[in-house]
Amino acid sequence: MYRIVFLNSIDEVESSEWDRVTNTDYPFIKHCFLLAMEAAGATVRKSGWQPQHLVVYNDDTMIALLPLYIKYHSYGEYVFDWAWADAYHRNGIEYYPKLLSAIPYTPSTGPRLCIQQGEKGNEIAALVARSLKEHAIELEASSIHLLFPQKELYDWFVDGQYMPRIGTQFHWFNQDFSSFDDFLMIFSSRKRKNVRKERKKIQQLDLDIETIEGADITQELWEVFYRFYQATYLKRSGHGGYLTADFFKSIAKVMPDNLVMMVAYESGNPIAAALNFKDENTLYGRYWGCEKEIEFLHFETCYYQGIEYCIQQQLAVFDAGAQGEHKISRGFTPIVTRSNHWIAHPQFGAAIEDFLVQEREGMKRYIGDCELQLPFKRSMGNSE
Repeated sequence: MYRIVFLNSIDEVESSEWDRVTNTDYPFIKHCFLLAMEAAGATVRKSGWQPQHLVVYNDDTMIALLPLYIKYHSYGEYVFDWAWADAYHRNGIEYYPKLLSAIPYTPSTGPRLCIQQGEKGNEIAALVARSLKEHAIELEASSIHLLFPQKELYDWFVDGQYMPRIGTQFHWFNQDFSSFDDFLMIFSSRKRKNVRKERKKIQQLDLDIETIEGADITQELWEVFYRFYQATYLKRSGHGGYLTADFFKSIAKVMPDNLVMMVAYESGNPIAAALNFKDENTLYGRYWGCEKEIEFLHFETCYYQGIEYCIQQQLAVFDAGAQGEHKISRGFTPIVTRSNHWIAHPQFGAAIEDFLVQEREGMKRYIGDCELQLPFKRSMGNSE
């Protein structure tokens, strides 16, 4: 008989049990990653991310899980509902708390509801969808949000009366390229020249750019990277970033095989770095920082070096993060991202559903427009 339990900390379940159920090398749902977030203070009540992870037991055996948080704001989500919260506020209704299933501060599609092999996925998904609504009502939460799920789970939650929402990101897809120049051969001549021109400008500056695997990233380099990360966040957002030095120290220790850093050096001194995660299929561009602004250095360190790495390591996909139309001309294809939403308030729910219908149509048109801007010789869209 199935039984659902909500956890106030991921530490309430053994890492071996959690990872047995997830059964994936997708790095962001690993117990050690989520625990590092929590232990560093990034996902605790004080930060507005109260863990509330959902686990499903069959008798005494854990057979499914869903990362889940009680949220008291909408920061760090990358699927924006600020306008919904504002509408609630203007009508004297509380929007927070809400329930959120997502990987904190990580706009990356991947496993969310993980189900042990051999169990009935659609049946458990339906149970979880119902249980979340019951739990939201008990907590007096305004809503439930499932962010960046894979398509199967997205469809299951649509069946469970969760409203569908789509967005877009720009990903690079490996077509068995033998080299970066081989990749550029699918570009039109003019676009190919533009990329080569950008890379040549960096090469002329006599910078050294190294790719360093996780186990080889020194403590000194981690400290330099964190300084870059904080400085860049401060410049762009007015604060030092959501993540602490302790978080980066922790992931360096517990998941080095999932990490790779691209570091730019000038006269032997690091001036910029991009931290990526990886699994057997995908490179995930996550954090960037620099202490010196140089034209095209961001593109070289965050994009071109990542593409080179994917080609060398035969990785199929480079997920370089959220947003960024500037990625299109550099060979990143628009793809569909997904989320599901349930709103407790009937009138607001109806209004938001109407908005999402219109937004979906607008997003489809936008993705189509982006595909027309791709630099390739012929249309090679991967939006699905």
